[in-house]
Amino acid sequence: MDSENLVIQESIRSLLSATANAALYSMGHPQVARLAESAYKGISAALGVSPQISLTVIEDELVINGEPPSFSLFLNRFAEMLASRGIGHVKLVEGLGREEITALIAALASQEGAKTALSSSEHIRFGRVELLEGSNGEYSVEETGAAGRREIPLRDMPAEELARFTEIYEALRRKQKMKVAGIVEIVSAFIAAFRREGESRLVTATMRSDEEYTFTHSANVCILNLAQAMSLGIEGQMLHDIGMAAMLHDIGKLFIPEEILIKKGKLTPREFSLLEGHPVRGARHLLEVPGVPRLAVVTAYEHHMKHDFSGYPKAPDGWRLNLCSQITMISDFFDAMRTRRPYRDPVDLRTIVSQIRERAGSDFHPLLARNFLNVLKRMVEARRSS
Repeated sequence: MDSENLVIQESIRSLLSATANAALYSMGHPQVARLAESAYKGISAALGVSPQISLTVIEDELVINGEPPSFSLFLNRFAEMLASRGIGHVKLVEGLGREEITALIAALASQEGAKTALSSSEHIRFGRVELLEGSNGEYSVEETGAAGRREIPLRDMPAEELARFTEIYEALRRKQKMKVAGIVEIVSAFIAAFRREGESRLVTATMRSDEEYTFTHSANVCILNLAQAMSLGIEGQMLHDIGMAAMLHDIGKLFIPEEILIKKGKLTPREFSLLEGHPVRGARHLLEVPGVPRLAVVTAYEHHMKHDFSGYPKAPDGWRLNLCSQITMISDFFDAMRTRRPYRDPVDLRTIVSQIRERAGSDFHPLLARNFLNVLKRMVEARRSS
């Protein structure tokens, strides 16, 4: 393990010691201040080497920047503290302030323990797994923006699943080899949960992260794809491949600068050209990864083409869209619209349903769009009667 990760480990040790002292005495105790300063300096030094630090919880063990450290009681204790709060991933970003470290120590030391929510700050970002439930079930009427939702931990998709997916994506960002087996496990877990709970519980059992949109969006699209596919009677290997395709549909965005993906203003022609290139880049990358279903390659390439081929990339004459790509188009649109992004607020459910209806036949296959809305309606009705 490199020296940067060793510094991070020592900083976590100081952070835990500060937390223990704060719980025993108070946040104003001199020992807490000393240890908090030590943690801050260590993390700041590490962020001076690379602009961000990734901490991932995998089965109650901590992975630092994609590398598992040697066994350590204090690192395992820190992983347990995060997992008990539903946290699967922590990103520390350059510019971290002392006050953010102090706030983190105070939250970890709270007498409420695991009941205390950890909220992201500007430079400390938490990825958590949650179930979102509308305050009113009727999809055609009720607005279900962020303010109208109640957040419940999702037992069927525990924090380590998000952490595993996060680790895979972080490895890709570092130009390391993709671990397809991890994604296979995640899709299998979703399918097993569907069989156990049914669509009424899981169509809205989507993952939420304060910052990690690419990770959680892919998982949400996977859930929605599986719901659509199963409603059409698709089972077996084809169902699993459709889930895999959903998890990997946006892989090309990892090759686009993050500042373009989160830009609040209008994209320049060059930036938009880069964004439009992500389906091609994603498909090319997946072609070179052993174990990736060919269906995932096709879906990554086609998922922005639109039903009438008015999207991108431009298709040759006579091109026929794959069923999985057309299912993914709807899932992708639905989840993207209902999620808060840096450049816009989430769109209410009534408006999204209306837009899907309006775009049926142009952006979306009309029969698949109708089927998606029927799945959504059945889910809402089942939740209301349960």
